[in-house]
Amino acid sequence: MAKTKQKKPQRPRAATPRGFRDYFGAEVTRRADMLRTITGIYHQYGFDPLESSAVETVEALGKFLPDVDRPNEGVFAWQDEDESWMALRYDLTAPLARVYAQHRNDLPTPYRRYAVGPVWRNEKPGPGRFRQFYQCDADTVGTPTVAADAEICAMLADVLEAVGIARGDYIVRVNNRKVLNGLLDNLFGSEAGEGLRDGVLRTVDKFDKVGEQGVRDLLGPGRKDASGAFIDGLGLSSHQADVIISFLLARGESNAATISNLREVVGTSGIGADGVSELEQIAEMAEAQGYGPDRIVIDPSVVRGLGYYTGPVYEAELTFEITDEKGRPRQFGSVAGGGRYDDLVKRFTGQEVPATGVSIGVDRLLAALEAKGRTSAEAQGPVVVTVMDRDRVADYQQMVGELRAAGVRAELYLGNPKDMGRQLKYADQRNAPVAVIQGGDELAAGKVQIKDLALGARLAADIQTNEEWKAQPAQMEIERADLVAQVRAMIQRANA
Repeated sequence: MAKTKQKKPQRPRAATPRGFRDYFGAEVTRRADMLRTITGIYHQYGFDPLESSAVETVEALGKFLPDVDRPNEGVFAWQDEDESWMALRYDLTAPLARVYAQHRNDLPTPYRRYAVGPVWRNEKPGPGRFRQFYQCDADTVGTPTVAADAEICAMLADVLEAVGIARGDYIVRVNNRKVLNGLLDNLFGSEAGEGLRDGVLRTVDKFDKVGEQGVRDLLGPGRKDASGAFIDGLGLSSHQADVIISFLLARGESNAATISNLREVVGTSGIGADGVSELEQIAEMAEAQGYGPDRIVIDPSVVRGLGYYTGPVYEAELTFEITDEKGRPRQFGSVAGGGRYDDLVKRFTGQEVPATGVSIGVDRLLAALEAKGRTSAEAQGPVVVTVMDRDRVADYQQMVGELRAAGVRAELYLGNPKDMGRQLKYADQRNAPVAVIQGGDELAAGKVQIKDLALGARLAADIQTNEEWKAQPAQMEIERADLVAQVRAMIQRANA
């Protein structure tokens, strides 16, 4: 009787899912430092922190993502045991609307909050585009005044400069959905369906990516994308496409000139005129605070893809060029955006609750700073205390404890202590500034060796002989009692 051949158990493949990635020590540290800086500015402007659930009901999140053709309409969703649908949040704004509606009787009005955390989108991943990314938001809920919008734009400019984006390397561009709605009223009449309006919004939001001709094609018959696939257009007439393109190009040489151009575009539309008036107020208030058009500018080409915006929208764009993976120069583009969403809370309460806010894409901002060489490639590691004698681990732990008590980041080598070379290699891998060594002779003499690994690496390239190596100042014997003071001095020298 033939034996049945049993299959070997399949081991799971160690790989991140498509569109996701892992982040390690220095990357996580840089992000934490940036978040600390950003939230410090938010706090200075009077915003309070809020931490809400990463999971919401699909009903609470709503359907506002621009990529509505994707499965689950852009979100990661699943059906719970009670058959209700749950989803990972796709941004931090929709959850805020639920939180405010739920707790509005206990919260001050206006309510100013900031929030930080990962969000998830079930979108097609691409180079530099992941399905999980960090956002850092600030929002004001409960006030209709555009002073709140002007404040958000000013705060966004302050944040960019605080994290290292120089003035002149960014611009905060502002527009108003009401102006675009006025334009569409003039073009299609007030009876135009939401589907057509949303289609125009999604198309003009691609202006930065596909340019004037690309938008014109998508408003009309359609176009082929980079892969050769044909994208159906909206089927508008040439005249209708011309009017929309003229609106996108209505930015003048000054904010006042742009405002004048927009008044002509909206004509007799009441909502369009309201939108232009709001833009004029935002520009005046920004200038009054010292934020001129070199930092905050009215720009009709800003639309923002999310469907819940109802008034002013804004976007922070980095204006410098970087080199892509193929060595081609390109603009870095947007790192933050937001706007007014007066109807989002109304979905829960039935009453209009005006709100406005901004979201900063933290990972994109970090990538921009790295591209400009404004972040350190490697974070400094801890001081490593090596183990020369495995019977004296308690002594080495005492040294680590003294360093930590003095505020010095330090660790004991916990690998196999047989090989000192391996221990020093480990210290190098950890980017340790200093290694501490004490053998039997040093113990008997009340001494300890400390090795300046940062200086040693710099000197090593120029050392030719053994005598030069012994004479180099990167390693010294010190009194055991001076361990903390001497290690501190070495770290200060490495950081100088």
